[in-house]
Amino acid sequence: MKNIVKKKPILSCVVIFAICGLARLIEYFVIRTDETIISENFLHKVFGIVVLAIVLHFCGDNWKSIGFIKNRVATDIMKGFLLGSCCFFVAYSIECLILYRVNHNVSLAFYISGFTLNGEAIRHYGALFLILCIVFNIINVWMEEGVFRGLFMKILGEKLSFISAVLIIAFLFGIWHWVMPLRDYVEGNTSFANSMVMGIGYIILAGIMSIKWSLLYKMTGALWMGLGDHLFNNVVVTNLLHVISNSEADSMQIVRIMIGQILSFSIIILCYRKTSKTVK
Repeated sequence: MKNIVKKKPILSCVVIFAICGLARLIEYFVIRTDETIISENFLHKVFGIVVLAIVLHFCGDNWKSIGFIKNRVATDIMKGFLLGSCCFFVAYSIECLILYRVNHNVSLAFYISGFTLNGEAIRHYGALFLILCIVFNIINVWMEEGVFRGLFMKILGEKLSFISAVLIIAFLFGIWHWVMPLRDYVEGNTSFANSMVMGIGYIILAGIMSIKWSLLYKMTGALWMGLGDHLFNNVVVTNLLHVISNSEADSMQIVRIMIGQILSFSIIILCYRKTSKTVK
């Protein structure tokens, strides 16, 4: 396996992506864990971690070699949280100002969005659901950062330039997130045209996030800071802290996410360029 990975890095990444992607499709369309009280599709992420461990074993590598180093774990994760907190403070503020100007009322709410056993949407409160949300999303970001930014970067970096590897990974990470609008289309919840627009939007947004986390990996030499920012996005922005206006929750969530991610992306680009010039 090690020789195949070295000789055909792009094909190797595509095959690994396809295996993990098939598991993702099965969970989203068949098992549908997110439509249970668990409220999160995490089984394919566990599967992805197992695939990652198997590939590392047969390639003679370890977790450290793909960015899971033992140094600065807590410090870098907190830096990632701080990056997300600062950028999304701005994003939440803009969202609230817009909604207040339009509807003349806006408030923040803390709860875990989920489903009852019959599939109806519900708001979960309490420490148990918060803990479950954090645990499932740790599994989520561990798998995605480990596979996309860690393993794929190591494989592609053997023969491709850093920028080429970053762009390929960003594209794959965007396709990875197309499953959500695809399910909406298959189930008749949206039109084909709208599904295509949303899918392209997901590719662009997920691609921007992927590039940002790849640059953080390059600058810090570890996955932890990107993992912390990724975790903040998944736990706080999309699951925990909600904006309510006219009794409707998160009507502008996509705008909030775009503002926060573009802002943090711009900051990291500037830091990366400054770091590169300093090194030169």
